[in-house]
Amino acid sequence: MTAPVSPATQQRLREAMKRLFDRQPIHTDGKLTKNNLWREAGVSRATMNRAVDILAEWSARVADSPAEAAARHHTAELAELRGSLEASRRRCRQLQDQVDAAATVIAALAAENAALRRQALTTSAVVPLQHRATARA
Repeated sequence: MTAPVSPATQQRLREAMKRLFDRQPIHTDGKLTKNNLWREAGVSRATMNRAVDILAEWSARVADSPAEAAARHHTAELAELRGSLEASRRRCRQLQDQVDAAATVIAALAAENAALRRQALTTSAVVPLQHRATARA
């Protein structure tokens, strides 16, 4: 089992935590990270890791911080946008499949039309249409 940290070290970590949360860092860039906590306190990472009660307090305060709330919001928004993008891609694939099918039908109709036109040009016999009234008589 590791030895707990001294009261002086606890005090240094608490003061560093306060400076970070008050946005008044002395030794770091002020981001709410554990790396900044131990650097701001001037202790080693291992020493900080032995201060279990302070780390629990740190985690609780970070979870309630505006930065963490914004990060959760951004994560949720990103997940929503990814879902929307996937739905759009699916719809785009469906529409592309419809365009491809329509192009195939149009090509077949164009070929049939061209064949009928060639057939009409080679057929020289003209058959007059009869009216229904004259056809019965």
